[in-house]
Order: sequence, then C-alpha cells, then structure tokens
Amino acid sequence: LDGAHVDDVAMLVVGDPFGATTHADLVLRAKQRNIPVKIIHNTSIMNAVGCCGLQLYNFGETVSIVMWLDGWEPDSYYDRIASNMEKGLHTLCLLDIKTKEQSIENMMKGRRIYEPPRYLTCAEAASQLLKIAERKREAGVEPVYNASSPCVGLARVGWDDQKIVFCTLKEMSEHDLGPPLHSMILPGHMHPLEVDMLNTFKISDEKLS
Repeated sequence: LDGAHVDDVAMLVVGDPFGATTHADLVLRAKQRNIPVKIIHNTSIMNAVGCCGLQLYNFGETVSIVMWLDGWEPDSYYDRIASNMEKGLHTLCLLDIKTKEQSIENMMKGRRIYEPPRYLTCAEAASQLLKIAERKREAGVEPVYNASSPCVGLARVGWDDQKIVFCTLKEMSEHDLGPPLHSMILPGHMHPLEVDMLNTFKISDEKLS
C-alpha cells in the first residue's frame, strides 16, 4: 500500500479475492488511506465444484479439514458436517495445504529454511473422517456418515487434467487422485439429476445414493 498513492499496484491471488479475510483487510486499509481499489473477481473452488453435478444451492457450510500431526488430531469440523447432513445439505471440504512452513528447530535458531510443501489428499482426508467416525462410535454416538457413505473427490479443478471421482468414503481412502490441489464433498440429500451426474464419475459398481 505504501506506493499505491502514486503508482498502480496489482495483487494476484488464488481463488476469489474475498474468499479470505486477509484480502478484505487490505481493502479496508486502502480505503482508510483514500486509495481507490478495483476488484477483478476470479473463479473459486467455492463455485467451481459445480462441475461435479451437485447444485450449488444445496451446499451448506464449508469446512476445512486440517492435516493431522503426531499428537494433534483435531476433529471440530465434524460438528459442521453433521449439521449440514442433518439438514440434507452437501458439505464442501477444503483440504489443508502447508507451504513455506518451518520446523521448530529452524524457527528457534532463526534459520530461514523451509519444509517441502505438503498438501492433504482426498485419500488422507477420507481416512481421517473414518477415524473420527470410529471415535464417535466408541463414545456412544452414532456418526452421520460411515465407510459406505458416498463422497466426491475433486483434483486440479479447472486444469486440463482435472479428475473427479464418486465413490464411498472407504474407497476414497484408498484412491489416488494424483497431484494437488484436492477438495472433497460429502453429499447430503441428492436430487435424481445430481445422482445421474455423479454416477458418470463412479469408480466402481457399488450402489451410491
């Protein structure tokens, strides 16, 4: 923002500019400095997921599934998935990415050495969801999904080699969708047309609905 009073400054972002609060904060600070702002909207996974055939009107709250680490396995997103499913709504799951991360040792020693980028895959996310379901059962709670529940895996949406698969959570936990970025959908109540569309992406003959 420091040079935006005298020169045009452009910022290129992944997805829609207002898909993250960071960009809204930049706009607010620009307005506070009386710097004019022009937004050129971009395609976001939030609407591009319609390519699988599920209707955007039928989606509930979006959740983020984080990458589990040793001793840290959060599952707070389960409650939002459950809320969506109880209402018959689809759940878009955004999968964690870790880029430009530092190890604790490098942070403590002030070394600017970064770990290789890591991207949560649909297979890993499905495995985590199944483990959460098992924990719920052990706690005496019947989970809203199980190993036979349908799910949709999406990889590299918008690219020439994009891949979409429709299968059970168990099948997804064992399926490789290739390079990132991945997203996953847990469908709620599906219209027959949505089912027909998803069936074009099935990877097995197992009945899904």
